[in-house]
Amino acid sequence: MPQAPTRSEPSAFTQALPIVMGYLPVGFAYGVLAVKAGLGVANAGLMSVLVFAGSAQLIGVEMLGAGAPALSVIATTFVVNLRHVLFSAALSPHLSGWPRARIARFCFQLTDETFALHATRLNNHQQSTAKTLAINAFAQLAWIAGSLAGALAGGLVPDVRPLGLDFALPAMFAVLLTGQLAGRAHALAAVLGAGLCLAISRTPAAPYAVLAGAVAAAGIASLTPWAAPRSGGGRGGDQAPGVPGPGRDQTGAGPEPDRDGAGPASGR
Repeated sequence: MPQAPTRSEPSAFTQALPIVMGYLPVGFAYGVLAVKAGLGVANAGLMSVLVFAGSAQLIGVEMLGAGAPALSVIATTFVVNLRHVLFSAALSPHLSGWPRARIARFCFQLTDETFALHATRLNNHQQSTAKTLAINAFAQLAWIAGSLAGALAGGLVPDVRPLGLDFALPAMFAVLLTGQLAGRAHALAAVLGAGLCLAISRTPAAPYAVLAGAVAAAGIASLTPWAAPRSGGGRGGDQAPGVPGPGRDQTGAGPEPDRDGAGPASGR
């Protein structure tokens, strides 16, 4: 069973607020594009309720607007969302003892951003089950609200690009990143990842900039002696999120963890 937090933790809404602020404008952009693709207000909103996958929804409405066959849309969005299998698998040790219905709800509402939040807090046993589920719910409600607002305003917005809404997600990830920098290894990986990503983005390999930057930064950080986790567990921040520390079994149980308030590993 997941351990109950022993310290006062921020409310679910407070933790979800950066995600909410990012999802509202991006959801708005999706809603505008969905209506322009002929999806309709009701269907645009229903897609955010039943699919809830920003990248898949944006790709899907673009393909539908271009007249792509339904099977092609389904196959493409399925491949785009395969990364969520890894997200759920990484957090699965923290879900032991949960009822299956609750696990299904959690995994359905898991996104890139909520995964980043849960990965840190769950790994440090500083997140209650209720707040974990509430964070996901707030995130989806924000996405649905943004989607409906954009769909309703679709006829009034000829082009969403001049609004600069695409800046919302990078800004949101920057805010989430500040809560992850709990040790030197994290800081080194962040700096290297950002620098390499920017450098590669100016080359012909730009489409692979994010992937290459992430892999290279993680590899360099893992080979740097002073960035490696100290024996005996060291500081909680020097341990990669989602990986049980020394002295713990694979469910994260064992000796009392060093609680620094950052909480377990933080899932669009």
